[in-house]
Order: sequence, then C-alpha cells, then structure tokens
Amino acid sequence: MAESLIFNRESSRDERYRALTPQVKSLFAGETDFIANAANLAALMHEAFGFHWVGFYIVKGEELVLGPFQGPIACTRIAKGRGVCGTAWARAETVLVPNVEEFPGHIACSALSKSELVIPVKHPLHGVMAVLDIDSAQLDDFNDADVSHLSEWVRLLEEASHG
Repeated sequence: MAESLIFNRESSRDERYRALTPQVKSLFAGETDFIANAANLAALMHEAFGFHWVGFYIVKGEELVLGPFQGPIACTRIAKGRGVCGTAWARAETVLVPNVEEFPGHIACSALSKSELVIPVKHPLHGVMAVLDIDSAQLDDFNDADVSHLSEWVRLLEEASHG
C-alpha cells in the first residue's frame, strides 16, 4: 500500500496520469472495500491535479448519496437524471461538460465549479453503483485524455472492489 504519491508536479497532466497509474494499482492491492478505495482515489486525484472537487456519489435507491470526497462541502443527495451526476447515472455513461452553465439542469453545489467530468462506476451484476464526479474551477478543463485515464482508474476501482 502506498502512503505517499510520487510524481512531478511540474509534469504535464498526461505524464502525471502515467506516473500515477501504477500507484493507483498499489493503493487498491489487497483492498476490496469500495469506500476505502474510493476515498484513497479521491485523495490521490485531488492531490495530484488540484481539481476543485473530486468525489463519489453512491447509488442508494433512486438517489445518489454523497460518498468519499476531497474539496468543499457538497450536495448530499442527487435524484436520478438530475444534474450532471444524475444524468451520467441514468445514461450509464461518462458525461464531460466544458461549461456547467450550459448544461441543462446543472446543480450548482459550488459557484466556483466551471467544468465537470462524471464517470459511472459499475458493478458487474447491478449496473451503476456510484459515479466519480470531478469539478474544475476552470472552463473546459477536461479532455479525451482525462476521460481515458480516469476511466481506466475507475475500471481498476471496479475490479478491486468486486474481486
């Protein structure tokens, strides 16, 4: 288990993803608890990239309920289909929003959030069990490389948490 992250803060985001992927695997090694793994992954992303908010919302009935996160206080519950998180859950697909002000029905948990990326976390038998939500204080802060790398990390989380 890694206790500190090793990466160059001056390197490009893509280089940080590549340097951190083996460390993500190490964080999950031997740990099958979803909450523990999600908490460590949120902390890693917040520390490595300085995103405004990084965290997980967990499916409970017909709502997403706030789970492990790093950043300012957040919305506690989100209905299925509402906002970016609820939309990603309802569609069971990643949603990238370059400008949250242009997303119909955006839920403004923080006025500082300008762009958002939400990736569903899936259980092999039960479908979407959570979503990874990342907010940036910069417009158009996420791209296809972010989606690719973070989707890989979510797959690692899924595998670790479901055996």
